[in-house]
Amino acid sequence: MTVRRRDFLRISGAAALSGGLPRLARSADTPSVYDLERFGNARILHMTDTHAQLQPVYFREPSVNLGLGEMRGRPPHLVGKAFLDRFGIRPDSADAYAFTFLDFEKSAARFGRLGGFAHLKTLIDRFRNDAGPGRTLLLDGGDLWQGTGQANAMQGADMVEAANLLGIEAMTGHWEFTYGEAALRKNLERFKGEFLAQNVFLTEEAAFNDARAFDPATGRVFKPSIIREIGGYRVAVIGQAFPYVPIAHPKRFTPDWTFGVRDDELQKLVDALRIHDKVDAVLLLSHNGMDVDLKLASRVSGIDVILGGHTHDAVPQPVAVRNAGGVTLVTNAGSNGKFLGVLDLELAKGKVADVRYRLFPVFSELLKPDPGMQALIDRIGEPYAATYAEKIATADRLLYRRGNFDGTMDRLICDALRRELDAEIALSPGFRWGTTVLQDQPVTMNDVLAETAITYPETYVQRMTGSQIKEILEDVCDNLFNADPYYQQGGDMVRAGGMAYICSPAEAAGRRISGLTLDNGRAIEAGKSYKVAGWASVNAQKGTPVWDVLANYLRAGKIGDPRKSGVTLKGVDDNPGLAEQG
Repeated sequence: MTVRRRDFLRISGAAALSGGLPRLARSADTPSVYDLERFGNARILHMTDTHAQLQPVYFREPSVNLGLGEMRGRPPHLVGKAFLDRFGIRPDSADAYAFTFLDFEKSAARFGRLGGFAHLKTLIDRFRNDAGPGRTLLLDGGDLWQGTGQANAMQGADMVEAANLLGIEAMTGHWEFTYGEAALRKNLERFKGEFLAQNVFLTEEAAFNDARAFDPATGRVFKPSIIREIGGYRVAVIGQAFPYVPIAHPKRFTPDWTFGVRDDELQKLVDALRIHDKVDAVLLLSHNGMDVDLKLASRVSGIDVILGGHTHDAVPQPVAVRNAGGVTLVTNAGSNGKFLGVLDLELAKGKVADVRYRLFPVFSELLKPDPGMQALIDRIGEPYAATYAEKIATADRLLYRRGNFDGTMDRLICDALRRELDAEIALSPGFRWGTTVLQDQPVTMNDVLAETAITYPETYVQRMTGSQIKEILEDVCDNLFNADPYYQQGGDMVRAGGMAYICSPAEAAGRRISGLTLDNGRAIEAGKSYKVAGWASVNAQKGTPVWDVLANYLRAGKIGDPRKSGVTLKGVDDNPGLAEQG
């Protein structure tokens, strides 16, 4: 596909909404904000990283999403006003609320929650009907089965039912793998769509022992791609699972499988689809993360559009990347069910002649919930409803997680770990999932689990020297800010409680972290030992699940001081990915 610069600017369009919604607009089930002019002969609907959020949610977008080097000031590394300016979004609008953190609490009162599968079903059905019979595909980019207490208890089985009713035709995975192979395969037996992952292979030992694989000859564990005929044209969809599963999560969940970006294998697959299968379009359904996708798009030719996920970046317009074969468009469709991507293609023989893309916020109060989906949500949630509805506390501040370095919910978890486990320092993972609770609203067990529900939740307490603590911070920081996107494994900086430090993201590896101090101001000494609490270790632990630690802390009314972040950033003051330090 060849797209000239002026053509790309034309076909990309503006942000999904320009003028915003009227204050407390609540009435229409198919409002004009979702009117979409019919274009092309194939429509691809894309959602990703819903993290099992079946109900509408609040989710504050980050105020810190730093891009360094070549990525400085480029999507997705823009926040706040810089984001609005780049995409032509009016401040104080519904779009500004959906896509940025600006005036979040005030806007939440105006525009309400976003997402919800019953509301997504209504919107998806509308876009399908508008396109006409047999002209759409609904794709999910992964992290569909994990992120709530209910999904964790059911090992994703609830989300399989919801996905089937929604009509998802293909998906790839990430957190899905943390349920282990047996649960994963059990879910896939019930899933009516296709699970695609071109980049997952058997280990040598597993292959020798004839472990189960989609293609035993190559060792490929899952189907790599599908071809669907739409309007007389052939569209290929390739799946790209999260490349770093055994690194980011306990290896015990996937002992027989190896992962990786595997762009060489991907190029071979694209070439085969183009040359031998004579497809007219190639789409990559990716869970790489956007920075990785941008690099991959420059190295692999023949992909028309990458429908990306993992890094939770809601990017209203595709980014065009040139490669040896022409141009690949790279998208990323946010998280938590807040957005639905609509990719309209004008297909011609052997090519995509034209394309239009819109990323629509899913305003739940403007969309009537689909009755069938709502009935399903109510039915599968009934056994858990009373337990998860327990009010544990009242939020004395806005509780959110997303951001490169810190969030008020992360600080609360760290406070709970320190107080309940009698530790000097707490370390909490920089997960990007987890919903937002408004100030003065109840904090329920459902909210606690929305921040902590994983298959390895056990807490731990151990002694660490100051040099070991610094080494952990340096290692995670390099994962976040390595100049080579292929060495970035997603997620944000490990959260640290009971201490403060200085971070210089633009420095070289091993030189980014300095000035470590305890909360009392005393320097953390390299050779001195400190009592450290944490959770989500890749090594097996036997401690109390973190959700019980947090819930007990909140029930006791021991909420700590709403302090600012303990991280001081240096060398990034004028970075458009930084709007506030904490």
